[in-house]
Amino acid sequence: MKLSYEGLAEREQWLATGTALPEYDWKTMCQATEEAPVWVHFGAGNIFRGFIAGLSQRLLNKGLSESGIVAAETFDYDIIDKIYAPHDSMTLMVSLKPDGSTEKEVIASIAKGVKADSSDASQWDVLKGIFENPKLQMASFTITEKGYALEDMQGNLMGVVKADMEEGPAKARHAMSVVAALMLARFQAGAAPVALVSMDNCSHNGEKLRNSVLAIAKAWCENGHAPAEFLGYLEDESRASFPWSMIDKITPRPAEVIEKQLEELGIEDMAPVITSKKTYIAPFVNAEIPQYLVVEDRFPNGRPKLEEAGVYMTTRETVNMTERMKVTTCLNPLHTALAVYGCMLGYESIASEMKDGDLKALVEHIGYDEGMPVVTDPGILSPMDFIHEVVDQRLPNPFIPDMPQRIATDTSQKIPIRFGETIKSYMADDALDAGSLTYIPLALAGWLRYLLAVDDEGKEMAVSPDPMLEMLQTALADVKFGEPESGRGKLHDILSNPVLFGVNLYEAGLGDKVEDMFCQMLAGPGAVRGTLRKYL
Repeated sequence: MKLSYEGLAEREQWLATGTALPEYDWKTMCQATEEAPVWVHFGAGNIFRGFIAGLSQRLLNKGLSESGIVAAETFDYDIIDKIYAPHDSMTLMVSLKPDGSTEKEVIASIAKGVKADSSDASQWDVLKGIFENPKLQMASFTITEKGYALEDMQGNLMGVVKADMEEGPAKARHAMSVVAALMLARFQAGAAPVALVSMDNCSHNGEKLRNSVLAIAKAWCENGHAPAEFLGYLEDESRASFPWSMIDKITPRPAEVIEKQLEELGIEDMAPVITSKKTYIAPFVNAEIPQYLVVEDRFPNGRPKLEEAGVYMTTRETVNMTERMKVTTCLNPLHTALAVYGCMLGYESIASEMKDGDLKALVEHIGYDEGMPVVTDPGILSPMDFIHEVVDQRLPNPFIPDMPQRIATDTSQKIPIRFGETIKSYMADDALDAGSLTYIPLALAGWLRYLLAVDDEGKEMAVSPDPMLEMLQTALADVKFGEPESGRGKLHDILSNPVLFGVNLYEAGLGDKVEDMFCQMLAGPGAVRGTLRKYL
């Protein structure tokens, strides 16, 4: 069996493998999309193929939509050539249950994959044609938070962005320049309204997208590449809206065990490829079953009936509260705590950590005991139900191949939101005492101990990439494993830095506590484990 339009003609064989098939004809859907492109998506990777394209499939299956999605890749064009083209843009979605069983479905809602490359005239004309079509209702994005950034770590415009601003839309290269150029084409074709919807996993994602597109457009107007009215079009949210969203679904890299299972079922050509840009991607996507998408309902040209596919359509305030609930209490802080301690204690999967009584107790205390008293309740999702699902089902799922080493990446950028916001909430509430917190400080002390690149046995340990790693390791250079007193007085500049923690930890009454915990973890082999048990 092959994953393609012709391959699906072997319907009975596919169904015999327990694979759900689309309940519509792919070619008919493609023709409808060609005539009336309603939805284009930027970022052709796994979260799109395994989650967002599945939303479109639900609408198509229910007869609530006739057209599908056009997928536009802004970064790694090999994905279109090596994953989309050979399989008629179809994906085999494999949902991983905690008991080890799977659910399989062929997702066929993508009409075509396109390279968002202004230097490729044929591909660029396809995208321009879509944006010039007044039927287009939405362009969504999963390009990662870095995809919206116009500046480098020093706050200077990236070279490619500066060149795009100077050279104009005809040579757009950066993802945000590409979007601005396509919006200029739409403006020039009649300025029909449209919604640009970031679905990336970052705070205020719609605002990030809007600010970056406007920055490019403003430069083009100033440099004579676009009329002043174009900027007015983008700034008018009754014509160009930028809804906020919150997304949550774990889609790890393709697992070898799943590839073998599919091959044993007779499904051909499922092997992953490594692209020229080092993307590891397969014709199948494996992911957990729980998924959440909350979207601000602001679509000036109409929209697909996303609520019928399980999307929460709501207000910006509710999106913000849902994102805050997830990122500051119910999921992300637990992930970070598991990441740094898992690395030091020699774990290679999050699921195996959740079998460790100490680590499970740590995240339960962080979430239930210290987070819940100040959790933001969005109203549409129960924080307690959400965190129970995370702790009892999602994190312990042994079939989600997620590693603490991956999650530990860029921790310095995550700490102020994932932990700092809860500390701020305690400080702002007269009925609460931030200085009484124990388990959040234990997570922070664990992160600082992790930065020493020495595990709990005293062996050298790899530390994941982080933009502040060099600075922090330099500040900790005189701290020695096996010498607890070497940590005394070495953390003041770090712990008092509100950029790192969202607050000055000494002003929160936590600086000395974190330093004490950190120093205890230096005592020698087993000191990290011993310190955990002391406070748990």
